[in-house]
Amino acid sequence: MSVLDKWGSSSDHSLSTDEAFSILSNRRRRFALHALREQGSKMELGTLAECVAAWEQGVGRDEISAAERKSVYTSLQQMHLPMMDDADVVRFDKRSGTIDTTPAADELDVYVEIVRGNEVPWHEYYIGLGAVSLALLIALWTDAAPFTAFSDLAWASFVVVALVISAVAHAYTSRDRYVGETVRPVEVRE
Repeated sequence: MSVLDKWGSSSDHSLSTDEAFSILSNRRRRFALHALREQGSKMELGTLAECVAAWEQGVGRDEISAAERKSVYTSLQQMHLPMMDDADVVRFDKRSGTIDTTPAADELDVYVEIVRGNEVPWHEYYIGLGAVSLALLIALWTDAAPFTAFSDLAWASFVVVALVISAVAHAYTSRDRYVGETVRPVEVRE
């Protein structure tokens, strides 16, 4: 993936798995990335620190103390944002105190789909759907008794409709499980 490096020229930097997990391993960095992606444009470091501190404390932005805000501000400025900048996930301008995401931030989506509670992970669901479809194919091929009541075309249509409904359900239920897709991070909403 081509992203702009710190000097504005094009570089071919693709986020490695180690870099992605390193960035996502810290809740403060996940919250910062969430706020930046949800904002969709440049953000001031002070505003980012307020958002992150509020989510960490489980309160509104107007309820955080100056000490909580300063603690988050300092750690973002000195450690978290420089690390994310080095990985080309964000552009952090220390002089102006502004931060913006880069196209490389989109690469993190694949690592953050969250499976809640007793949900079946989608990859397991699709394996099950494939197994049922294969069993149906074998039953139709061997002319098994209950399956001859409908034509092969009707059964094929059933499988296609099941696949389309599954894909739509997957897209619908997954829409708010990625960093920056909702107002608050998933960890705060739970």
